[in-house]
Amino acid sequence: MKSITVHHFDAFSNQPNKGNPAGVVLNGDDLTDEEMQKIAYEVGFNETSFSVKSEIADLKIRFFTPGHEMNLCGHATMATIFALKTKGLLGDKSQLTIETKAGILPISIQTSDENELLITMKQATPKFEQFTGSKAKLAQSIGLEETDLHETLPILYGSTGIWTLLIPIKELKAFEKMKPNTKEFPTILKDMPKASVHPFCMETFDPKATMHARHFSSPYSGTIEDAVTGTASGVMGAYYGKYIMKNEYDSLHLIVEQGQEIGKDGRVFVEVSKNNESFDIEITGNAVHVRDFEVLLEKE
Repeated sequence: MKSITVHHFDAFSNQPNKGNPAGVVLNGDDLTDEEMQKIAYEVGFNETSFSVKSEIADLKIRFFTPGHEMNLCGHATMATIFALKTKGLLGDKSQLTIETKAGILPISIQTSDENELLITMKQATPKFEQFTGSKAKLAQSIGLEETDLHETLPILYGSTGIWTLLIPIKELKAFEKMKPNTKEFPTILKDMPKASVHPFCMETFDPKATMHARHFSSPYSGTIEDAVTGTASGVMGAYYGKYIMKNEYDSLHLIVEQGQEIGKDGRVFVEVSKNNESFDIEITGNAVHVRDFEVLLEKE
């Protein structure tokens, strides 16, 4: 048997067992694709990340759900960079690039006034596509009625590296009622059957937050709900700038809260800047080490 050390970090929180858990494996070059997928399945978190060498960036990160490989994952990026930095594997680097299947993305590391390590990642250029399915069936698939959906804001697929369906909701109280039936998602999301689902609203628990959200996984990923979602928070920031602020700004500093309903309260800081006809999106977050454990693989 081959023993692989997995480092459990919680991202977008400085409190263990809050925020979003990620498994981090630092010796990804020693593993095959099949072994990475097996480890992610055994770990069972929404994402497990693997740090590997890159010929075109400072490092490459690969992201696996229990069911398949992902192009990008915000919270697992935070966890990986935090792990590498706190273990001294990045030296004194505060600016670096990471190779992902969503492209090469810049990362910056800074220390807050409270001596907390903060990691900022730039995301891919935002894209939006129309949702053409049934609003009533969509609402029912997350345990709501169509009347819970916002009357005027559009339901759109959005991506800053990975596609999710952004669903504006009228009131915060609707989020407690949500019960996702993820098996129904692919037939309702006929334009993008592998997309996840991301309901959000402008009402928040924390008066300092801009938006509240939940994130329900694609059934192909092998998980149900993501506690605090970096990539979806980024594209939600672009949505906020384009469809709520209607481009009447130069830059936005947003706080997205997520995870309260499942006891995993976390925060994502989103920076939205205009860039000609599009936006530049950066997310900032923190992480905390929880524990290390071993996953055993059969030797080939």
